[in-house]
Amino acid sequence: MSSHRPIRDDPPAIRSGVDRPVVHDDLDSRPGSATSVLRTIIGCYLRGLGGWISTAELIRLMDAVGISSSHARTAVSRVKSKGLLLPETVDGQPGYRLNPASLPMLERGDRMIFGSRQQQDGGSWCLVSFTVPESQRAARHQLRKRLAWVGCGKVSTGLWIGPAFLTDEIEEILAELGLRPCTTVFITDTPQPHGSLKEAVARWWDLDAIATLHHRFLRAFGSWGPVDDPVRAFANFVTVLDRWRVIPYLDPYLQPAVLPADWPGFESAALFERLNWELAADAERFVGGS
Repeated sequence: MSSHRPIRDDPPAIRSGVDRPVVHDDLDSRPGSATSVLRTIIGCYLRGLGGWISTAELIRLMDAVGISSSHARTAVSRVKSKGLLLPETVDGQPGYRLNPASLPMLERGDRMIFGSRQQQDGGSWCLVSFTVPESQRAARHQLRKRLAWVGCGKVSTGLWIGPAFLTDEIEEILAELGLRPCTTVFITDTPQPHGSLKEAVARWWDLDAIATLHHRFLRAFGSWGPVDDPVRAFANFVTVLDRWRVIPYLDPYLQPAVLPADWPGFESAALFERLNWELAADAERFVGGS
């Protein structure tokens, strides 16, 4: 998948600052909700704006997507409580700065949403085997939850699998949770389950649920295209991105040979790529005020 994301390289100032707990809110809100829309706007644009935005400007952007100021303020409070935004006044203007601790999460989102990720037939797999002591039960629960969030399938309670291109995300999760000593990571080209690999994949992942997400995206946006008005381009792009960004976390883009013949994910990904190119540049111009 090609990338035309409307964000620039992170300014050094954002990468500096005090150490804070790692922020995780990738999929904590329902797509289409005010909180999710705000989360999408922050993840897509705030780094390109220098890491800080005034409250008034944030309300303006939310209003362009049809979110009232009262709902926008409620969403800001919720996102702030997650640690994603830090209140900061600049030149007398109240606003919010992106928490430096959120950068790993946002960069992971860039890779997963805008990166070119597709396992080829015969491609490598990453297996994660772990035995976490009962004293770390909460971390063990988070590990399973977050492995599912990045698209891994469950072979058994303590053995998970995904395409090898998920290895960096998996290692990042293990490091953040402090569970690397409890874990062994294997890379292999030839998993040998009982029965065919295609049959095993259908057990390890809920392919029907993932296909439903793709079908819904296709139905909602298949007729959309470029627009002349920058405000509408911004609103449409944020709406598309907000609905899409959940899918790459749950769909690991498995090799075609192990997927159903009528798999909708290829058409869905092509649609997102097209809308990304048709809407993103005009949307960024609106955000920049040009």
